[in-house]
Amino acid sequence: MKKLILLAFLIPCIAKAQFKLSNTSNVTLLELRSGEWPFTLSRTIKDKDTVYLILFRDRQYPKQTNMSTLKLGNKDQLRYFQQGLSALKELGTGETAEYKDYKIKRMDVKQDVKTADVWYTLTLPQGDVTDLKQAEVDKIIAYVKAM
Repeated sequence: MKKLILLAFLIPCIAKAQFKLSNTSNVTLLELRSGEWPFTLSRTIKDKDTVYLILFRDRQYPKQTNMSTLKLGNKDQLRYFQQGLSALKELGTGETAEYKDYKIKRMDVKQDVKTADVWYTLTLPQGDVTDLKQAEVDKIIAYVKAM
């Protein structure tokens, strides 16, 4: 009889430990590009944690669709990303902002003698890479500053 009472008490506790409900919310904050070469900034909220994700298609594999993700653990890391872009915007070609999980490099591509397009490459440690135009970088900087 004591075993039945103990079992009746333990079974709900064990069952509750097996199943954990979590409330997850994923919101796209900024979609710079869609289509064949997407680049998206999104926020994922799980329980009390907020993570910012940068999703992009890896440029190393033009004939395959290989999506990559840069995970920024909190709003401070997102601000560091924005500050790196802002600093590179003021500096010249070839300058690099290196972080633990990624690096950003500025490259000026000259079209002719008078004009040059400004590009930024985002590289992850495993080799995934994408590029951003100056107009896209300006949108990221403005959005993160407004947060």
